[in-house]
Amino acid sequence: MDSEQVQKKAEDSEEKKTLPAKKRVKELRVLNPKTAQNLSIFLGSYRMPYEDIKNAILEVNEDMLSEALIQNLIKHLPEQKVLNELAQLKSEYDDLCEPEQFGVVMSSVKMLKPRLNSILFKLTFEEHINNIKPSIIAVTLACEELKKSESFNKLLELVLLVGNYMNSGSRNAQSLGFKINFLCKIRDTKSADQKTTLLHFLAEICEEKYQDILKFPEELEHVESASKGLGSPESTEVFRNSCILPPSHCRTAFSEHMDSTLVSAQILKSNLAGMERQIVHLEGDIKKFPQTGNEHDKFVEKMTIFTKTARDQYEKLLTMHNNMVKLYENLGEYFIFDSKTVSIEEFFGDLSNFRTLFLEAVKENNKRQEMEEKTRRAKLAKEKAEQEKLERQKKKKQLIDINKEGDETGVMDNLLEALQSGAAFRDRRKRIPRNPDNRRVPLERSRSRHNGAISSK
Repeated sequence: MDSEQVQKKAEDSEEKKTLPAKKRVKELRVLNPKTAQNLSIFLGSYRMPYEDIKNAILEVNEDMLSEALIQNLIKHLPEQKVLNELAQLKSEYDDLCEPEQFGVVMSSVKMLKPRLNSILFKLTFEEHINNIKPSIIAVTLACEELKKSESFNKLLELVLLVGNYMNSGSRNAQSLGFKINFLCKIRDTKSADQKTTLLHFLAEICEEKYQDILKFPEELEHVESASKGLGSPESTEVFRNSCILPPSHCRTAFSEHMDSTLVSAQILKSNLAGMERQIVHLEGDIKKFPQTGNEHDKFVEKMTIFTKTARDQYEKLLTMHNNMVKLYENLGEYFIFDSKTVSIEEFFGDLSNFRTLFLEAVKENNKRQEMEEKTRRAKLAKEKAEQEKLERQKKKKQLIDINKEGDETGVMDNLLEALQSGAAFRDRRKRIPRNPDNRRVPLERSRSRHNGAISSK
């Protein structure tokens, strides 16, 4: 090798030393590309040290753990079999890419997936309770209010009476009852002038003769909240087949039966059953949970306390639910409708709609009456003003009408009457025109041309 080649090789070596070293791309060893990408996005969004995430899970640290964090971990973490494979690469930790490094750290947590599911159940338990409990309470109160409301019972009897009167002579005459959704259809029957409805008429009758019936909207305070239902409205098909009758006609009442199920009630029952299954499963996990020497592991300790609290709350909620179902069944017996085929949302939904429509009818009646009273008062005021105007004109005519035959007594009487009523002082600026026959003849004067004397003609 000549000196030129040696010199060139030395220069190339020096140039390589001065250039920055390229970052070596770490290839995936165990994870598939899609799982690794999802984990990378998840880790980039939270930016927490891997050890901190692991310790937060071991300690069940709710200050650091959120529902979204646990849900993402459950969704994006690989299966336990893959985590076990990553655990074998612990000695090559620095050579692994970030998603696989995270997998190595998390692989040291025993029963990772059961832990995450239990922690998520703990984090969302109060939310589930708060979503179910208000609906149960609302339906319970609505059932009790409806059963106790005497004003509503009287209203049903009034509606039935009016309906039978209107249907007299037809095949629907002397009906013993009607469906609950008929209450909402009352406003479809309109007067001849199309300005008022049968609902307005009923509201007016109540205001005039049956004031006690007007109290029923206040007595059914929780009907609206009960009508919102116990389950997801998207998954519930509404069956408009509820029937309601006045209690006095219960013995001869009729009811409709349809082969249908209460989807929303099933959802509620399913949610309660699912809650119990999770509690039972958590109790089983605690009993068979392996002992760990990690001082951060507080899972068994904290979950044992939570399980007792969750069990107590579930038992209370189940008791409330069973009581609600019993009250609704009793309501079906009281008003004669099939509580097994008529959904709670449908029954209370129709009642809530009618309650709203009745209150609107009362307001519209009051507004119409106010307008009629206003019109009546304006008409009376106009008539009174016209009458007073005629009287003033009459008195004025009497005042200026001089008795041509010289009846001074009549003139004086009219004058005294005008002075007492004040008519003599009105329109004082208007002067009585003078008699043209009494006008003075103007003097005509001329100057004499002869003697300069002034003469009158």
